[in-house]
Amino acid sequence: MNYICLIGKYGCFITKRGQDFNSHLGIIKKDHLKIGKKVKTHLGYEFFVTKPTLKDMMEKVLKRVPQTISLKDLSLLLALTSVKRNSRIVDAGTGSGFSSIFLAYFLKPCKIFTYEINKKYIKIAKENIKTCNLEKYIIVKNKDIIKGIDERNLDLVHLDMENSEKVIKHSYKSLKIGGYLCVFSPIIEQVIKIRKEISKYNFSNVITVENIVREWQYEKYLRPKTTGIMHTGFYTLAMKTC
Repeated sequence: MNYICLIGKYGCFITKRGQDFNSHLGIIKKDHLKIGKKVKTHLGYEFFVTKPTLKDMMEKVLKRVPQTISLKDLSLLLALTSVKRNSRIVDAGTGSGFSSIFLAYFLKPCKIFTYEINKKYIKIAKENIKTCNLEKYIIVKNKDIIKGIDERNLDLVHLDMENSEKVIKHSYKSLKIGGYLCVFSPIIEQVIKIRKEISKYNFSNVITVENIVREWQYEKYLRPKTTGIMHTGFYTLAMKTC
């Protein structure tokens, strides 16, 4: 990634390589911005220079168009499916490309085919994918996945879209034995439709989970924070068995 991260008690900042860092805390000339070094702005504020994490990029650099799946949910997806490097994956809908970028970042080398019907979203997703240097692993397709999935022998089909239940039959045909179908649903009514459709096919290990992460504060008292991201949605996962 062509970016660097500056971390200090004053916050976390991302800037492009080869550019001066300029903020309300002061200026640092580009020649001093070396990975692994401590630097100070001309106003005396100190930072440590490091490479940005994927979380940094998603929160501070990449463009967002529709709502994106949270990192906590995408992380759970990896844990529950144990999908490996070199996997073949279909992801729909693409949106801003965050799900495909997350999967490619941790599973490369892999091949991800991501379906999207909105050309505006496709433009943003391609820009984000390029920013993360993941173009060789992600193929963006301007196609309605409800009409079918072109790819076969897939390790994972990941759906985050309206009317996901209409893609279950295509997913079953395209998955390899032992491959996973994973559907993200923001509301329980969609989960019910998904579960009913999944029951028509030979899937096993079918589960629906909700992932809640609660941060604690360590200040005057040790206690849960009163604000934070709690419910974000439901994941329904199912393995193709025959």
